Amino acid sequence: MNFVEELRWRGMIQDMMPGTEEQLQKGMTSAYVGIDPTADSLHIGHLVSVMMLKHFQRAGHRPIALIGGATGMIGDPSMKSAERNLLDEATLRHNQESIRKQLAKFLDFDSDAPNAAKLVNNYDWMKEYSFLNFIRDIGKHITVNYMMSKDSVKKRLNSESSVGLSFTEFSYQLLQGYDYLYLYQNEGVRLQMGGSDQWGNITTGTELIRRKMGHESEAFALVCPLITKADGGKFGKTESGNVWLDRRYTSPYKFYQFWLNVSDVDAAKYIRIFTALNQEEILALEKEQEEAPHLRALQKRLAKEITVMVHSLEDYEAAVEASNILFGNATSDALKKLDEDTLLAVFDGVPQFEISKDLLKEGTKAVDLFVENAAVFPSKGEMRKLVQGGGVALNKEKLAAFDQEITTADLLNDKYLLVQKGKKNYYLVIAK
Repeated sequence: MNFVEELRWRGMIQDMMPGTEEQLQKGMTSAYVGIDPTADSLHIGHLVSVMMLKHFQRAGHRPIALIGGATGMIGDPSMKSAERNLLDEATLRHNQESIRKQLAKFLDFDSDAPNAAKLVNNYDWMKEYSFLNFIRDIGKHITVNYMMSKDSVKKRLNSESSVGLSFTEFSYQLLQGYDYLYLYQNEGVRLQMGGSDQWGNITTGTELIRRKMGHESEAFALVCPLITKADGGKFGKTESGNVWLDRRYTSPYKFYQFWLNVSDVDAAKYIRIFTALNQEEILALEKEQEEAPHLRALQKRLAKEITVMVHSLEDYEAAVEASNILFGNATSDALKKLDEDTLLAVFDGVPQFEISKDLLKEGTKAVDLFVENAAVFPSKGEMRKLVQGGGVALNKEKLAAFDQEITTADLLNDKYLLVQKGKKNYYLVIAK
């Protein structure tokens, strides 16, 4: 597989240094991507560069994921309007271990193949490097004029914000440049990849290698476009914030729903970037989508591929089943299988009522409970009429009688009652 051609048809190349393709054709090449360790989980904004590493390994090359332990302590001015919080070493190590587990779902770290992936942390080679030695060995090779010409620096200096740019952040590109030099010398790395906002930092590294190691030294750069949404909104951001890979922050159900709900235009773009499906499969899915857009073949396959890759097949199947509860004809058994987090995620946004659990210990009539204690129905007469017409369900089972007794045995997760009025109106009653 030709790596550059693979990225090209997937729409994953924005800029590439001349000679990159020729370097990759010489044989197995090592390349790295830097990952910011400011959280103990990746979010989907990281996935583009992770997928670049995945395709790189599939093409027979050796991927290296660099955790920016040292640079994470400083903060990259690229695309940022303010400095970030600085992290201590214990937090960085915890974050590194968590990120490695997530990357292992995309990359082969553990086999004895010559192109097995490797994880490194720049804190390991920066922590003993004194400031005086660094500015003497590295700083003298890159001029301030060169550093000032970078877009990331220009934008911050020219912004309306009064925050300005600290020397700490200004030095970031020099530190990232040194990472490339270090990996060039110690790991045989010849290519750095990343998002297009990193072009300035990456080319500082290639320049540093050229000046320090001599003009014949070959180091290359390749960046992918920043991912955007068709409507101009920021990719990966929802009302509740980032879409994370860790289920503690974004449940598999919500993760699945994010991909399922992208627009047709975005689905056509994302399925190329975020899956390993080949060109034939994707073209067939696009044809399916064109012929029957209402079936959302692209979104369904995209959501499946990426949920299975990040979580598991079981999590994907559970997410599909959970979706059917809200939008399909799921049974009460399916509802009872949901864990509390998924239940709340599925019914996020539906009207909620709180009642005392004590009411259910002795048992109470449905009509009293859903009219007087939780105002699901405006009157007992209306509830009676709807129940008689078969239009009311409790926990996905038709309510047999309007005065049916409700007890704690009816609670889902020992806490919830789901009332359905007609086909689409849901109400969550929470017993506390």
